[in-house]
Amino acid sequence: MANLNARTISLMVSVVLYGTLLGGIVYAHLVFFPPYLSGLPNSAVLVNGAYPLHDEKFWTLIHPLAVLSLIIALAFNWKIVACRRLIMIPLAIYVLALVVTAWYFVPELRAFRNSPNLGGSPAEWFARGQRWQYLSWLRGAMMYLGMAPLLLALITPDENSVKR
Repeated sequence: MANLNARTISLMVSVVLYGTLLGGIVYAHLVFFPPYLSGLPNSAVLVNGAYPLHDEKFWTLIHPLAVLSLIIALAFNWKIVACRRLIMIPLAIYVLALVVTAWYFVPELRAFRNSPNLGGSPAEWFARGQRWQYLSWLRGAMMYLGMAPLLLALITPDENSVKR
């Protein structure tokens, strides 16, 4: 990695943004979701009360930046087969996670936010929130697995520099 070029810089940016994403995942799952999803519908005040938290601002910023950085890193590393494969792994995991997020996680979050208006017992909301958290931890673990190949891509030598 002595050669600091566009290939390496694009991977560094991807690692930083992917790491930022992972930090957001851990923070949300350790600090925000447990109290929010354990007391619905009353705890919905955290996202729709007088001073609501708007974590969607973070997610709508980090997702496009992280995906774009992975695509750019893939483009800069395309000719290096080992790097290309290593970058495609977290990109595929990420895209799959985004599809599942749009299909299940975001609609559930909207329902949680609107739970005071939807009816249902606190026990039903609690079970639903716990299921959401469990599945979201699995989604987060998959995202963490994507970091390893990205780091390996960062230390993979350029095939041209090896031949020199």
